[in-house]
Amino acid sequence: MSEKHTNKIRGNGQGCAYKSPNGKTWTAQAVVGYRKNSKPGGQDIPIKRKKSGFAKKSEALAYIPILKAGGIEKSKVAPRLSDYWKIYSENSMLKIGKSKQVAYKAAWCKLKPIQDARIDTLTVDVLQNTVNTVAKTYYTQKDCRTVLKKLYEKAHADGFVHAILPDYIEIMPLEETEQIPFNKEEQEALWKLYENGNIDAAIPLLMIYTGMMPGEAQLLKVEHIDLEKKTMYGMNLKTKVRKKTPVVIADCLLPVVEDLIAKAQKSGYIWPRNETRWYERYYAVLQAAGCRKLPPYSCRHTTATALAIDAKIAPQIAKRVMRWSTAKMLDRYAHPEMGDALDAVNKLKEKKDETK
Repeated sequence: MSEKHTNKIRGNGQGCAYKSPNGKTWTAQAVVGYRKNSKPGGQDIPIKRKKSGFAKKSEALAYIPILKAGGIEKSKVAPRLSDYWKIYSENSMLKIGKSKQVAYKAAWCKLKPIQDARIDTLTVDVLQNTVNTVAKTYYTQKDCRTVLKKLYEKAHADGFVHAILPDYIEIMPLEETEQIPFNKEEQEALWKLYENGNIDAAIPLLMIYTGMMPGEAQLLKVEHIDLEKKTMYGMNLKTKVRKKTPVVIADCLLPVVEDLIAKAQKSGYIWPRNETRWYERYYAVLQAAGCRKLPPYSCRHTTATALAIDAKIAPQIAKRVMRWSTAKMLDRYAHPEMGDALDAVNKLKEKKDETK
């Protein structure tokens, strides 16, 4: 029985994708060569390769380069690493969080030295040396290894590689340094800078007084802000708890948020959608205020420290403000100083004296 389908032909011999006879999946088709027509004067007959079972048309189209790499004799010539990246980045990767997508795209760019290599020609040593050369931090190396693993898993399923080689890549140990929160003097300096007309001082202030993550601040739009309810919701990132829990706006921050809304971009974003520029403005503000050059994540640690140490807020309330799944995160985010420890032990005697 002949197949009934409407081919979507791609130009310049790129192949086509069409609905499979079952009507539920898609089939990829590519012309991999031609054979002579036995009839005198007849045109050469195209040799076609097909692969069915794709859930989406885009997956079938993305697979065409792999079909073409198989050659006229179906000799199973392995595709390039970039062929598998195209399939992964246009399909499976779209199902993960936006922040991770950005991280994986950055990792892929760093893997440029091996992007055009046939996936079956790469060795563990080549992969290891590449990662060591292009990535100098734990998280970047981890992202590079993860991206490579995703591509190898697809190649393994297609039978082009016999092992998931990225599993053997060793990355540097994680040396987590304690995040330093902004002290009270630095916070006051930021407020003073804002009151003197520097609107960019709102960048660290917003994160310090909400516990918002840097990525959330960059995604913030006017439509995410509800001044009446004093909450922000819709730009939340990472964990399930954080995504479903609104950010609360302190009363002292309301005028700042109103100012930001009034000066928002035409697109609705509070700040221009340029990550590099956003960081430049953040650090310029710290310099103008005379603050230490602390990373944006120090703002979130400042929030936790203020809640737990300065305001002595109950752990369960701090958990709600910080949008954590457990209050145990305070152990990591709150940073008591030696003076706090001395105050605590001195109060032990005060309480003992009160009972006499």
